[in-house]
Amino acid sequence: MFAQTRRRAVSLAVVLAIGSVVAFAVPRLAPGDVAVTLAGPNATPENIEAIRERLGLDRPEIVQFFDWIGGLFRGDLGTSYVYSRSVASLIGDRLDSTLQLALLAALFVAILATVLGVLMGSSRQPRLRAVLDVVSSLLIAVPSFLVGLLFILAFGVLNRWLPISGQVSVTEDVGEGLRYLLLPALALSLSAVGVISRLIGTDMRTMREEEFVYLATSKGASRWRITLRHVLPNSLNAAIVAFGLTIGDLLAGAIVIEALFNRQGLGQLAVLSVQSRDFAVLQVLILGAVVVAAVFQILTEVAIASLDPRIRAGVSAR
Repeated sequence: MFAQTRRRAVSLAVVLAIGSVVAFAVPRLAPGDVAVTLAGPNATPENIEAIRERLGLDRPEIVQFFDWIGGLFRGDLGTSYVYSRSVASLIGDRLDSTLQLALLAALFVAILATVLGVLMGSSRQPRLRAVLDVVSSLLIAVPSFLVGLLFILAFGVLNRWLPISGQVSVTEDVGEGLRYLLLPALALSLSAVGVISRLIGTDMRTMREEEFVYLATSKGASRWRITLRHVLPNSLNAAIVAFGLTIGDLLAGAIVIEALFNRQGLGQLAVLSVQSRDFAVLQVLILGAVVVAAVFQILTEVAIASLDPRIRAGVSAR
């Protein structure tokens, strides 16, 4: 167990080290100069250079990098070049919106993918199985922004059943907040539902051929008892891995979905930061996404080990 924990800690440290370099370097590869953007079209070279000095952009990039890393260790995420506010406060203002969207989307993925996967892996009717396969294929194939556009047209324009723009926090009004979240969260989640449900369905069909299933059947256990207590838990490994990887996709997809539904979240902040070349904000957002993805990958490994006795036994032996 100690060796496994140490391995995960070392892997996390390596990922964070590489992620910090990528987070710092990638925004600076974009064309343009934030000092020129801030100075305006009529600025003189002296004005631009003064802004660069004020922001610390005239120093060597390696010095800027280690200053940023040192600030992170002190809990200082930096100051936005464009807004002249701390990056922590900018992210804090928008974090709640993105968290609510991502959590509800993840909940939809977990519930809908499990239900659809169980139906795909348990159905004895070829026609129903074919229909479910087509449904999962469509969910995988149609991109989230197109699903979002269809939702806006169907539920916001033609019928006006649900709001299609803006947001209300669920911490202020649960019912109204969920009404504003429902369409963007569904649009964000359905592609992952298609992928994970197919993994569950395929593994369940394979698992039904195992000897312990025939043994449970011979003892008189009902089909659904066998499905829920034996087949499903042993068919979730690949789905759990895919779910862990899906978290990164949800964060990336939130950028498009938040813009589409006019939500004031981190995705929209990232877009505005790219447009204004606000490196100070972008590098924190990128590193934050790396941290979230790495943590969920570790949680995925822990979840698989807790579900699979073979993996759990191997960990204990080490």
